[in-house]
Amino acid sequence: MPPLIRPATVDDICAIEAIVHAAYSPYIERIGRKPGPMLDDYHQQVTAERVHVLEHAGQVHGFVVLIHHEKYLLLDNLAVAPGAQGLGYGRLLLEFTECQARQGAIRLYTNEAMSENIVLYTRKGYVETHRALENGLRRVYMQKDLTASH
Repeated sequence: MPPLIRPATVDDICAIEAIVHAAYSPYIERIGRKPGPMLDDYHQQVTAERVHVLEHAGQVHGFVVLIHHEKYLLLDNLAVAPGAQGLGYGRLLLEFTECQARQGAIRLYTNEAMSENIVLYTRKGYVETHRALENGLRRVYMQKDLTASH
């Protein structure tokens, strides 16, 4: 069976938190503190119906947190378990995100120290809009205009 992307339930929270820990812990030393996604309340995000998980063979391998705004969709977080990276799950979650965007644009931000993410999102058509220091974190803001690509 191919991977399935579905709305997260409270039963997925432990798996989501484990993926967050595994995916973001390596950045603690580089950033000098826990990255923003490690501080999020995933129970609140799931109950607000903002989270979708990618499941394959009965196991959650990744997830995406999407927040709809009037003029854009915020890609708040996307993570794939380190053991499942390289299988195309991140690409599937990004494609899913584009299908969910009703507003014509997707915005996201990532930590300046996560240079791999900036390169990845640039390759996927995202353009840097600005940088800002927020909550002690150096963030790079990016946007993809979907009206140009659809």
